[in-house]
Amino acid sequence: MRLELTTRSDLALRAIRLLNEDGGRIKRAVLADQLGTSPDFLARIMGPLVHRGWVESETGPAGGYQLDPSARSLSVYELISSVEGVPDDDQCVLRGGPCDPTDRCALHDPWSRARKALIAELQASFVIN
Repeated sequence: MRLELTTRSDLALRAIRLLNEDGGRIKRAVLADQLGTSPDFLARIMGPLVHRGWVESETGPAGGYQLDPSARSLSVYELISSVEGVPDDDQCVLRGGPCDPTDRCALHDPWSRARKALIAELQASFVIN
């Protein structure tokens, strides 16, 4: 797992919060403008959130995105993993592949502990406070 948010995670987090603050349906173009991105890129960000049921999506003239009440218990970890994918625990921070069990890299143990602590913190933190 990277120790930084990508643009995708940042936009997803801000979109959820904007939808929560608005309380209603926001058109895709309007939400994209508020987030400083294109409507097409926003659609790629929102797709996994709609698929997971945290955001409702309507097409047509009265369409747009609306927050589902289930998103109020959404953890930061769930949001990040839905737009970025589940972090790869086997990925070596130094070697770019899995750590060899018989020849672990110098950072394997501290990195594993740090990654577990980060994931636990993200799982305990909620997108909407």
